[in-house]
Amino acid sequence: MMDRRVDSVVDVMRVPVEGEPLSAVVTVGNCGQAVERTCDVLVVGGGMGGVAAAGALVRHGLEVCLLEETDWLGGQMTSQGIAALDEHEHIEQFGGTRSYYQICEAIRDHYRTLLQRESAEPVNPGTCWVSRLAFEPSVAVAAIEHSMAQYVAAGQLRIFLRTMAVAAQMDGDRVCSVTAINLDEGAATRFEFDYVLDATELGDLLPLTGTEYVVGAESTAQTGEPHAHPDGPMAHCVQSCTYPFALERCPEGEDHRTDKPSRYEQYRAGQPYSLRIHVHGGEIYGETTGWLDYDLFEDTPGTKGPLWRYRRLVEAAQFPNDYPRDITMFNWPGNDFRDVPLVDQPSETLARALQNAKRVSLGFAYWLQTEAPHLRLQPDVMGSDDGLSKYPYIREGRRIAARKTIFEQDVAISDQPGARAASFEDSVGIGWCPIDIHQVRRGEVGTSTRTRPFQIPLGALIPVRVENLIAANKNIGTTHITNGCYRLHPVEWNIGEAAGMMAAFALKQRCKPAAIHEDSALLRAYQATLINDGMPLSWTIDVPLSHPDFGAVQRLVIEHGFGGREDDLLFHPDDPLSAGDRSSWFPHTLPDGICVDNSLTRAQLARLFSENGSPA
Repeated sequence: MMDRRVDSVVDVMRVPVEGEPLSAVVTVGNCGQAVERTCDVLVVGGGMGGVAAAGALVRHGLEVCLLEETDWLGGQMTSQGIAALDEHEHIEQFGGTRSYYQICEAIRDHYRTLLQRESAEPVNPGTCWVSRLAFEPSVAVAAIEHSMAQYVAAGQLRIFLRTMAVAAQMDGDRVCSVTAINLDEGAATRFEFDYVLDATELGDLLPLTGTEYVVGAESTAQTGEPHAHPDGPMAHCVQSCTYPFALERCPEGEDHRTDKPSRYEQYRAGQPYSLRIHVHGGEIYGETTGWLDYDLFEDTPGTKGPLWRYRRLVEAAQFPNDYPRDITMFNWPGNDFRDVPLVDQPSETLARALQNAKRVSLGFAYWLQTEAPHLRLQPDVMGSDDGLSKYPYIREGRRIAARKTIFEQDVAISDQPGARAASFEDSVGIGWCPIDIHQVRRGEVGTSTRTRPFQIPLGALIPVRVENLIAANKNIGTTHITNGCYRLHPVEWNIGEAAGMMAAFALKQRCKPAAIHEDSALLRAYQATLINDGMPLSWTIDVPLSHPDFGAVQRLVIEHGFGGREDDLLFHPDDPLSAGDRSSWFPHTLPDGICVDNSLTRAQLARLFSENGSPA
């Protein structure tokens, strides 16, 4: 047995904007008096990945302990303040899991009860131009808690808020236990389990368990990626983090300016504080390379709208009896924190970095108020005293050394000429987002590149060595570049849900995740459980979750491809079966029980295949 532990941790919620940042450093004492708890699966981290993982596990009857270091579950969409979901153009019809849609609809239901008039569906409380769903973070917290309430009441799910992992016990390649402390009371709990899921925002369990991992930017020589660093790997080159904040638009003439934070002049010049951003032509935005000049309240040429509506959480006009004024969240290059990465730092360095990250954001708010003093900081929206999110928005942390690493060439449009990204036979979900890398410092890796709709390979969730740890957040096997498209809300949720389902399946089958990844029969059986739970594994946007043949089509496609139609994201379920379909799907023999005639449609063939199984 080998014991591993840390000497101190940072209580992120207690980092002050001014004063001594080291007051947030918590010394880890002797955990010998820890309370013992057992569960089937321990989920460390209560962000979107952790919540989705815990939900999958309890649905399948397992006992789960869920740890979260803040006092809100939900991560990106709650405690990190990004309550305007970063999604893709198909998301309302296709591209999310059933449980993801359920949370989104629960959020919308809250606002539907407040609407005073008929509103277009889907309801978007903020009518912002970056997202189809923007909301107040606390509403998502309530939706998440409600989704878990029955399992908590039954004792099947135990949630430990304000709790951080500080020690682990290893037996060779297996994690035997994890010890955590409560940040408010200091009490320690030792958890024993069959599986542990790392759903932390920075991949904190990886060094704690000795799991091999990667930090920062790889080189072109290592990955062959066009946008990797040409001069060698750069461990410090981790995407910048951000403390979002919310502002209320009060009547003009009112003055709600905040106090100027320390280092304001430094960050005003260095960020710089500006509404001007540089765009890469032909990539995310489609314009020629150059600068876009936004205005706070007015439309400007080439933009999608004023910055005020970019991530507006609440449009007051929709809710005149409940919200007197608009509320907007700010997550913008102007308040990205680029000084130092947050991973693999001593606690003292991390505490100081977080304090400066807070100053960057409050400085940006102060700068906005110099032109618009009627904007008022809204601490209640973020649930904090200082008006900033409880935890910084984390774009990138540690990434496991995985059985499969996803490269830029797998997803970028320059390397994938078809309608979809590279096909992964071990797909456990799907996503779509451009590669969007927020640089650390000037002159270092920062890029934006379009991608094809992609899949999430199971191999990216499984470490190369440790047997019972599964990645359940943005800590999967991506590179620095592909992390830039696998880190968004619906993808992180899907990753966590797939990780939870993997632990449940491994326990039921009494085998290890690596064995499931290697054995085609086990892999197909596991994928069938994902599909049955409402998780699309391939892009077939005309056969959504609500379609009666969703499961059959997904099973056919994951095993045999798209037939003779691969030039778009459609499956064309009602098209008649062609000779090209048949030869593509079953070049040698048809499965028993399938008899093909000219009247058979592609969906009917999928249904017959699902009912009769694969050919020998």
